[in-house]
Amino acid sequence: MGAAGVALLLLSLFLPLLLLGGWKRWQRGRAARHVVVLVLGDVGRSPRMQYHALSLAKCGFSVTLLGFCNSKPHSELVESDRIQIVKLTELQGLAVGPRVLQYGVKVVFQAVYLLWKLMWQKPAAYIFLQNPPGLPSISVCWLVSCLCGSKLVIDWHNYGYSIMGLVHGATHPVVLLAKWYEKLFGRLSHLNLCVTNAMREDLAENWCIRAVTVYDKPATFFKETPLDLQHELFMKLGRTHSLFRARSEPSDPATERSAFTERNTQTRVVTRLCRRPALLVSSTSWTEDEDFSILLAALEKFEQLAPDGDSLPSVVCVITGKGPLKEHYIHLISQKHFQHIQVCTPWLEAEDYPLLLGSADLGVCLHKSSSGLDLPMKVVDMFGCCLPVCAVNFKCLHELVKHGENGLVFEDAEELASQLQMLLSKFPDPGGKLNQLRKNLRESEQLRWDESWQQTVLPLVMDS
Repeated sequence: MGAAGVALLLLSLFLPLLLLGGWKRWQRGRAARHVVVLVLGDVGRSPRMQYHALSLAKCGFSVTLLGFCNSKPHSELVESDRIQIVKLTELQGLAVGPRVLQYGVKVVFQAVYLLWKLMWQKPAAYIFLQNPPGLPSISVCWLVSCLCGSKLVIDWHNYGYSIMGLVHGATHPVVLLAKWYEKLFGRLSHLNLCVTNAMREDLAENWCIRAVTVYDKPATFFKETPLDLQHELFMKLGRTHSLFRARSEPSDPATERSAFTERNTQTRVVTRLCRRPALLVSSTSWTEDEDFSILLAALEKFEQLAPDGDSLPSVVCVITGKGPLKEHYIHLISQKHFQHIQVCTPWLEAEDYPLLLGSADLGVCLHKSSSGLDLPMKVVDMFGCCLPVCAVNFKCLHELVKHGENGLVFEDAEELASQLQMLLSKFPDPGGKLNQLRKNLRESEQLRWDESWQQTVLPLVMDS
């Protein structure tokens, strides 16, 4: 095929896009209140982008939310008549050949597929894009915004290349190429949001990108769970996970009991058990930036302290989430022989996760940012439920966790074990440090997502 043939082929591919883009630009006046929100990932596991969609809808925008639908989004999102969820198909790469070739082919096919899906949506004033993952979505969204006259808004949660570097190493050619790509196309957006002041400063200094910090804030459904709902949740989870079930059957047939609570079925009154176990909660995507061997080692040290006296409770540890390393850690957990500690790793429905956080006694966060510039949203949600947190330290954690005020910061398993011992000593002690941290959270003026969004993001999209 000669040069003329190649030119005709490219023209035949892009002419329909140009015509469609021109038609959408002509219709753009009808789309001033329509926004596309794109997640090249599972919508149900992308709470921040769900919140963007909900906030846009509450402010009068119609929203098309594109993403993978591997898990159920929050019911408020599904039930909104202003939000349309468009399912993306997760494309599989080649099963043969070098890994670099497999990845390259997958990216090309994803780019073409994403371009096709975006161009066939109704005209939008804005395209909100989560990054990472940004390959190939940033360049595709930029192209669509150019063709259709939309404005691209990138919400920087982290750097995609830094996450790739955890697997391949920071100097791997693919990682360096990803960094160049992210930096180049990231500068072409109209608006940029980010999750910390540290990331905002890094984007400005090293990427020449001006961004606005929009801290993660808990949604209104993250709150302390009333005792009757706690009991119902424990009874529900007990049907599939034995550690939520009662250790002994009640003598009174009118009493319904879980591992933590009991209810009189006649009066419907729920009470906490006197010698109940402490409920420890963590959540994870089971990726390389969270080392759960730290928690397991700390639990082993805590277990060794438990027989020394009656001041320490037994512990039920619940680790929620899905991800690539889950089976690896389940295998490690199965090799532990705890006597006073039970561990389970469920995947919870979207409505049950806030209820569990609001029922727990202590949260643990093992998130270590690959870039050192993002904050763990799970801690935000825990704070929304007035749940104190022990969090592993990293560069900008101080923007969220105030050591000794709303939680504790640790460096290693030994320090975490000491914190568990101190916080759970004489559990449940109303005068103990754990209760003081919870009291501090209750008394703090916590801004919720909708209020924060209306103060920071809404003026940007209205002014633009």
